[in-house]
Amino acid sequence: MKALRYYGARDIRHEDMDDPKLESERDAIIQMTGCSICGSDLHIYHGHGFSEDIGFCVGHEAVGEVVEVGRAVTRLKAGDKVMMPAAVGCGACRSCLAGVVNSCEFNAGSCYGLSAKLQGVQSQAFRVPAADTNAILIPEGISEDQALMMTDALATAWFGARNADIKPGSSVAVIGLGPIGLMAVDSAFVMGAHVVYAIDPIAERRALAAQSGAIALSPEEALERVREDTHGKKLDCVVEAVGHDATVDLALRLIARRGTVSVIGVQQSRRYAFPLERAFAAGLTFRIGTCSVPEEWPALIPLVQSGRLKPERYISHHLPLSEGAEAYALFDSREAGALKMVLKA
Repeated sequence: MKALRYYGARDIRHEDMDDPKLESERDAIIQMTGCSICGSDLHIYHGHGFSEDIGFCVGHEAVGEVVEVGRAVTRLKAGDKVMMPAAVGCGACRSCLAGVVNSCEFNAGSCYGLSAKLQGVQSQAFRVPAADTNAILIPEGISEDQALMMTDALATAWFGARNADIKPGSSVAVIGLGPIGLMAVDSAFVMGAHVVYAIDPIAERRALAAQSGAIALSPEEALERVREDTHGKKLDCVVEAVGHDATVDLALRLIARRGTVSVIGVQQSRRYAFPLERAFAAGLTFRIGTCSVPEEWPALIPLVQSGRLKPERYISHHLPLSEGAEAYALFDSREAGALKMVLKA
């Protein structure tokens, strides 16, 4: 089969790879019908990966069709159209069965496409372990593109907004308007935010946030504008979706006393000088971490089915898998309106 394989910084190749095989009677083999590039995939693309492996298949966001199942798989059959959460668990412990795969009690949690341990999904086919819990049928009323966005990006955006304690009437800022940040803006409004400030250096992305009803600001003007609008009080909730020290620092400067900062940007700094004294004095809540995708689906599925959330609007490109290297370069450049890059086998 063909797959996108990682060989070093900015070296993604579309080339042959062994077909996936069942490794357990609980596995399933999925033919990929759509996959996408996540912002966190760029860390690997830049050479700052999560392992020393090379030659492995990348990617963790995909939908597809079941082509083979192991003898112990009971919920799926060949021909089923399915979506997979970006990370998997053992599928048998209490945490995994509750959808909290990043707290797997048998330490079997893993993410596709970070190393050769669990090959990625930017390929013509891939293996899903513990398939009865690590893949679900695409729900009625959900398109393939919508399902693809729900495999990680939309769930992470919702998780970030939920972790920010957004309630009806809240004032909110979202820092970083990639696909996840833009969907966090939409999530904040669905949760009842009174006002959302959307902050990013790229004008085209600010314009998309403004279309959703946000007050779009560049990073340079954000703090002064928020202070002016709130008469110095600042904001109840901030979602940081970048992962840089500077944007985390901006989040902490925008937050009001007893407010909540939610950081979902993948961290690119090993050490950050957290302002403990200021946070203590202001009574801040600070949350940081990754989303367990299945935990968010019960809330998200009806919101997408009803049209209250429309994650597909942030797909900017549909390209063949064979142009995957070009898609990574375009996504990395943030040019030509590049947002969510969807690849088809």
